[in-house]
Amino acid sequence: MLRAFPALFRLPIPSFPISNKTTSAFSRMSSTPSPKCPKFIPVEESKICSISKADGIRFSLVSYNILAQVYVKSSLFPHSPSSCLRADLVLEEKIEYNDLVNSIKDGNIPGDDKPNDKEATGNEDARSKNGSTVETTQDRGDPNDPRVRLKRDCVGIMAAFKLKHPCNHFVIVANTHLYWDPSWADVKLAQAKYLVSRLAQFKTLVSDRFECTPSLIVAGDFNSVPGDKVYQYLISGNTSSAPTMDILEDLPIPLCSTYAYTRGEPQFTNCTPGFTGTLDYIFFSPSDHIKPVSFLELPGPDSSDVDGGLPNLFHPSDHLPIGVEFEISRE
Repeated sequence: MLRAFPALFRLPIPSFPISNKTTSAFSRMSSTPSPKCPKFIPVEESKICSISKADGIRFSLVSYNILAQVYVKSSLFPHSPSSCLRADLVLEEKIEYNDLVNSIKDGNIPGDDKPNDKEATGNEDARSKNGSTVETTQDRGDPNDPRVRLKRDCVGIMAAFKLKHPCNHFVIVANTHLYWDPSWADVKLAQAKYLVSRLAQFKTLVSDRFECTPSLIVAGDFNSVPGDKVYQYLISGNTSSAPTMDILEDLPIPLCSTYAYTRGEPQFTNCTPGFTGTLDYIFFSPSDHIKPVSFLELPGPDSSDVDGGLPNLFHPSDHLPIGVEFEISRE
């Protein structure tokens, strides 16, 4: 789930009498750990801080893979306290990656790369042990058939926003959740390519219709660790962060990971007994108009609130929320 919102503000707390009964209830509840409320940490690097301008506008964007209702079961997360396994259904609009089936030519997946991505296999045991997938790949037919491989029911969403005065700047925000299986790296890579191609088309549409140059942000659970082929592909269009290895093809949009740009990728965004690593990212397309100025703090491996794995009473999902505060300068 992706939420974009203006700089956080504090709501006034109404003053009203509290009965003894209510006070007693609060007292009993105080012994139960509360969900963590992380804060944004300012970027300290001088070259980034120096771009802050008085006439700019700031907004915060948070990406959070909320635990789906179908997985809220003690049988799937035996390490989690049963009292914390609660979740609400959310409303979403979808862009279907299943549409990739229509692009199959000569029986091959577009940009077919064999699933030999060793660095992305770390979460295989965790996903099979904690039941993050309900069905096996064989449930849908022959996994060697590209039409079967590409039908993974994964989604993406994208939207364009016009910031109000004083900037009147346009920002495109996209969110996605790529396929989980580490042994199907070719499918994840095909989904990443499709996402970027759709973003490029959408950016052109917004640019032409509103006669603007929109900024672009894409976030979500990419089910890919730093350094694997999906990650390398997504940053390959940005010369400052692109890998030295021969990349798969030209990227239509230059992207940069905000955490890598500001402080380095987190040690982990997904934390379970079977796998702990970084799978979630917020990418942005660098320009003179948009810069990250702060990032959402994340716990370290020794933090007591992640001890034993997630979800727990501190974190209601097996993923951690990541976030970045951006500053848009006046055009």
